[in-house]
Amino acid sequence: MHDLENFRSLNPDTILNCIDALGFSCDGRCVPLNSVENRVFEIGLESGERIVTKFYRPNRWSSQSIQEEHSFLFELAESDIPVLTPWTSDKGDSLFKANGIHFAIWPLQKGRIIDEFQEQEYENLGRLLGRLHSLGKVDCFKARPKLNAQEVGLPALQYIIDKGFIENRSLQRDYELTALDLIQQYEHLLNHLEIDLQRIHGDCHKGNLIRTYDQGLVILDFDDCLTGPVMQDFWMLLPFGYSESEGIREHFFEVYSQFADWNPKNLLILEALRGIRYITYASWIAKRWDDPSFPNIFPHFGTEEYWLKETQDLKQIFKNMINSDQAFFKDSNQSMKAAEATEKVVPLTNKDFFWDM
Repeated sequence: MHDLENFRSLNPDTILNCIDALGFSCDGRCVPLNSVENRVFEIGLESGERIVTKFYRPNRWSSQSIQEEHSFLFELAESDIPVLTPWTSDKGDSLFKANGIHFAIWPLQKGRIIDEFQEQEYENLGRLLGRLHSLGKVDCFKARPKLNAQEVGLPALQYIIDKGFIENRSLQRDYELTALDLIQQYEHLLNHLEIDLQRIHGDCHKGNLIRTYDQGLVILDFDDCLTGPVMQDFWMLLPFGYSESEGIREHFFEVYSQFADWNPKNLLILEALRGIRYITYASWIAKRWDDPSFPNIFPHFGTEEYWLKETQDLKQIFKNMINSDQAFFKDSNQSMKAAEATEKVVPLTNKDFFWDM
């Protein structure tokens, strides 16, 4: 608890002293950057350069899990995959600690925020994620979670229920049963479809990508990297749900497949991953509710209206999951019967797995 108090009371003097102690010469500039989970600051140096320092929220990641994040970044950079690696000391350290708080230092990457991808950028995106996932399969995380029911879904749901965030008991029961059905169905799909889990970015959305002049797309913020299905790194980026975007998706996966294995069955867990994110996002806010900034940022969290909307959304997602599952196996059975009749196996393509066409 003392570490958390130090974290919340971080001030420019404390931050600059931490940076100076590592041999930097700060010029006094210390500008807070937009980050809710961690504390991130842009620091000016007397040389005219600028760096970024991230102070990790205590009690979330162990030093081992943060070090695995850094090691993954170093691996990616060594393979010329455009990521940002933390600064290392002469001793080779990239993770430091002051007043009980872990922190790291990063270069300031200039670039443009992405509001929407240009159509030609999806090819670059497919290449980037294909290379990232290809290297991600080479090794495995030991101290970071797996995106499955046991390590992510169920603990997130249990926290919401155990802490009594849903005051209406009938609504709590409805939410709990709906979320539980969704989590169990997700686990069933992982096992039944034999979806591989590997090292992935974990929180891959437009906010964690920037356009640069020299490197093209650069992927940022591996704070949530974990072991999970590669689909987790796709569903928030690609234009799913629009039949007119079929060509974009197919071209993306065509390029991606040149660098990494792609199993179209991953598309069947898209809705499940969306539902898991609903649950883990609500749990994340709940765990931070005693942080004064969170009630200000999420004023509607915890209201009956909030949980009612969450429950309705999860029910719709679960319905979509079941419909997709049934459609897949119906089409698969028909394909098998046709193959038996003609003694010829018809290979499945991406088109067999896009249900919005």
